[in-house]
Amino acid sequence: MLIPATNLRHLMLRGDVVAAVRAGRFRIHAVETVDQGIEILTGVPAGEADAAGAYPIGTINRAVAKRLEGFTRKAIALARARGRERRGNGGGEA
Repeated sequence: MLIPATNLRHLMLRGDVVAAVRAGRFRIHAVETVDQGIEILTGVPAGEADAAGAYPIGTINRAVAKRLEGFTRKAIALARARGRERRGNGGGEA
């Protein structure tokens, strides 16, 4: 279970949950950032951007950035294609 670190002092658990935590059958992780949560859930480093805004190879944030770049390329290509369609259509709506 992940909880915000700021809520840790307010955490109230049932006795059976406390027993499960003590027995190692259940874990509660207090996280301060989304990146900490990502690392706990995936076991893969989140990664911090360098001065150029690039993330290290093998990190979640690099994979996310690459995926977003792909979406951006597709959106730009679609917008250009629609622009060509409209210009070829005499400027009217498609």
